[in-house]
Amino acid sequence: MMQASPTRAIWLLARVRLQRLGNIVSRARFGRKKDGKSRQATPAKQRVGWLLTGLIVMAMLISLGFMARSSAVNAQCLLVPHSQCQVLGKDKRERYHADEVALQELQQGPFDPAVARALTMQISLLMLLSILLPLSTRELAQADWDLEWLVTLPVKRSTLLWGRILERTVANPTGWLFMLAPITMVAWLSGYRWAALPIAVVSALLLLPLAAMLRTLIDTGLRMWLPPSQLRNLQAMCTLASMPLMYMAIGLSSMHAGSPVHTMAQHFPAWAGWLAPGLVLQLINGGGWFKAALLLAQVGLPLWLGMRLLHYQLRNGVVGDGPRESARRKAPPGARSSLLQRVLPASPVMRRELRLLSRDRNFLIQSLLLPVIIFGSQLLFTGSPDAVMEILGSPRFLAITAFGIGSYMLMLSAFQTLNNEGKSLWILYTLPTSIDQVLRQKAQFWAVLALLYPLLMLSAGLAFAPAHAAQTLSLFAVVLAGIPIFSAIAVALGVFGCDPLAEDVRAKVKQTYVYLYLMLSGLYGTAIGIQLWSQKLVLIVLMAAFAMALWQKAHDQLPFLLDPSMAPPARVSTADGMIAAMLFFLLQAGLMLAMRKLAITGTAESLVIAFSLAGLVVYCLMRLLYLLKKTSGVPALFAGSAARTLGWGAGAGLAAAGCALAYLFGLATFADADNAGSTTLLAPYSLFVLTVILAPLFEEFIFRGLIFAGMRRSTGLLPSVALSAALFAIVHPPVSMLPVFGLGVATALAYDRTRSLLAAMLVHAIYNGAVLAFQLWA
Repeated sequence: MMQASPTRAIWLLARVRLQRLGNIVSRARFGRKKDGKSRQATPAKQRVGWLLTGLIVMAMLISLGFMARSSAVNAQCLLVPHSQCQVLGKDKRERYHADEVALQELQQGPFDPAVARALTMQISLLMLLSILLPLSTRELAQADWDLEWLVTLPVKRSTLLWGRILERTVANPTGWLFMLAPITMVAWLSGYRWAALPIAVVSALLLLPLAAMLRTLIDTGLRMWLPPSQLRNLQAMCTLASMPLMYMAIGLSSMHAGSPVHTMAQHFPAWAGWLAPGLVLQLINGGGWFKAALLLAQVGLPLWLGMRLLHYQLRNGVVGDGPRESARRKAPPGARSSLLQRVLPASPVMRRELRLLSRDRNFLIQSLLLPVIIFGSQLLFTGSPDAVMEILGSPRFLAITAFGIGSYMLMLSAFQTLNNEGKSLWILYTLPTSIDQVLRQKAQFWAVLALLYPLLMLSAGLAFAPAHAAQTLSLFAVVLAGIPIFSAIAVALGVFGCDPLAEDVRAKVKQTYVYLYLMLSGLYGTAIGIQLWSQKLVLIVLMAAFAMALWQKAHDQLPFLLDPSMAPPARVSTADGMIAAMLFFLLQAGLMLAMRKLAITGTAESLVIAFSLAGLVVYCLMRLLYLLKKTSGVPALFAGSAARTLGWGAGAGLAAAGCALAYLFGLATFADADNAGSTTLLAPYSLFVLTVILAPLFEEFIFRGLIFAGMRRSTGLLPSVALSAALFAIVHPPVSMLPVFGLGVATALAYDRTRSLLAAMLVHAIYNGAVLAFQLWA
């Protein structure tokens, strides 16, 4: 067979790698091409995500650009003694002016040696991260099937290895993200302006081959020398080292006098400026031909030496011992301690998760230690010197920090539940229990582990600040309630974000769902800092309902997870009800605002009209969607016998109305009489139409017909009744949440026993009529 020329072979290898990277990025698309005449492969389910991925990459580039700008400004202000921005920066009102002065000083000529050392330190750290991060996300102990396939091609070994270095240079997204921003900023400040980006690209093409060579020596060469256990230890060390180095590089953009990053920047050795990253900076900032020649030598010589070492490592072939490891002998039946048997969980699934943690050190570190390392690195390199004492002294900051660590741990562990199964995911479908139950036990296991960090921080907060014990306990109650909720959310989103058919492990979890999880956890974190208990309750109940809705969707998706062409049949779900409720309230607000701006009607009339139109639009829209999708389980207005419907409606309505009247009489007795009744601008007739006719009609369709019915499909009666009633209560004023919760319980029970929306509407109408009569009487 005729061999390809070295240049063509290297180009083809790099092109294949870029094509694979492009395929991974473009897996999610809006549509597919029309089928041709020839038979096509089974089409995959449509996925939308490339637009969001592009926006995320753009946001990362912008944030890295601001980081590079802030790093240069801080280095000029804090490391150069004669800089004018030091005087201006002491006054917070002059901070913006001080930054402008620092930028002007940086553009006046070559950088001060202190600034050059600091920026060299940052570029060196980012270059090191471009090596460590790809190593930490790749399973080093597994065989390199790409290389084993490539050596079968009619290409010389040296050509193959040089092609591998080239493709790892051009197809290194992490390296390009980290290199472009700081080098572009250096070139911009050096006066190159719009030529800064091409200069940064050329500079990155000089530095990234060194990173590619070192990465290849580690993940390709060392695989031939080290056993799988030591390779996993090496991968765990890369994971541990990457986060502190990242925050050290980021810390330069937010450093202050006396911080660890400031001290390291001051004492960064000058000789490091004569290595490749420092020479790139010097060459851009005014270097000569000697520095350019030295840079080329420092790039070419290590590449040549690395290639010689790589040839030596692969002298006996590219196949090592394989991932199989020797097994330990089985212990005798009585060898295990009875105490250990009592401590271990009874569930086989949970015991399997513990065994996985004990065997996979990299997963153990990522799940349990990495969140703490990230938190500690952020405090050390980007926080103030008194950050730890400030957090321990503030119950609110301590609670938010505890939830942040716990939720981040869940993202690194529970989120990866299906991804960790790898190609053995199909085994879960053969177990004598449903895969839904397996995932439930996994979620419970990770929730218990994630609760350890908040409990430890709660103990530290109580010991350090016993005077704030009551506030600390109340805040941590929200934290401890949120961890199990987000464990369920993480496992459910992991089902949607998992692609078990992907060959690349990094493509198995879609980053879109990771960012969605982070957004939800940040939203819940705001509930901890809110002062009003009613607003905290609203967010807790909403997150719990959202977790149930996601879990239900994941439950429907699980039987079709291994089939790329099939989707679950359309059924009424909790998510439908939550979307309908959100649309209902948004339409009300929008119509009210529009009518108020246009001065079409008065406030009372606009409220009735907005409520009616919003309810009618949501009702018709949901019915139309269900008709088009042929959805099963659509709520019916009439079902069963009329006597049963009227009996349950009247009985439950009178019971709910009696409880509400007792509550209102008690409120009038123990509270201010002026606050016992509800003041409104509506006339009695409008109030009657709104509360007794319209509200039961539309709200029961949404909250009982969709939300409660969706929950009832996946959970028992009591959880469905309680959570749907809580959701119904939180959309009402705080003073009426308790009786409205009782109304939600009564309407849910009436609907569950009759399967008729008319029964729930009758309960709602009787309740609202009784409350309206009391308010008018009061």
